[in-house]
Amino acid sequence: MKIILNQDMSSLGEEGDVKVVADGYARNYLIPKKLAVQYNKANLNMFEQKKVAIEKRKETKRKDAMGIKERLSNETLVIDMPAGEKGKLFGAVTAATIVDELNKIGLVIEKKKVEIAGNSIKLTGTYTVKVKLYGGESADLKVTVNGVQTEGSESRSSRKDDVKAEEAVVAEEAVATEVNESEAVEDSSAEETDN
Repeated sequence: MKIILNQDMSSLGEEGDVKVVADGYARNYLIPKKLAVQYNKANLNMFEQKKVAIEKRKETKRKDAMGIKERLSNETLVIDMPAGEKGKLFGAVTAATIVDELNKIGLVIEKKKVEIAGNSIKLTGTYTVKVKLYGGESADLKVTVNGVQTEGSESRSSRKDDVKAEEAVVAEEAVATEVNESEAVEDSSAEETDN
């Protein structure tokens, strides 16, 4: 079925584009959700009248995309994440993490537009992340992931030493308790023999 798109759709095209799609897709999804209208002379004339406004919106979106591309290309995001001694992160830097950091600096990007090689970053270091923009444009964003030592990231040997020290303290307390109990038992048995 031939349709005319009412709005930009990443999978199909831009507002005002004429496309051919499966009948069921058009009738059951695109037309009921007002994402597209059926191609006919009346709808075509309506879009011809809107063509100037549509082209103006497209040009504005292209300019915005170029501005964002330039800003992203000059930007380096620094993300601090808890990590172990060898740089392995406790968790991962995902597209959502990068979008949150971009929001903090005033750039609003959709999570689905951020492409990370391997879907996430799991080691400290500097990475290049691709951000898709309007009109097939994309920008390369540098992301530096720094490892932050936390209580949970202490070395295993120091944790083992801590456990051994705690076990030694518990053992000393147990010995002291046993000594006190045995002295108390001796004292009570001595009192009974005195009576």
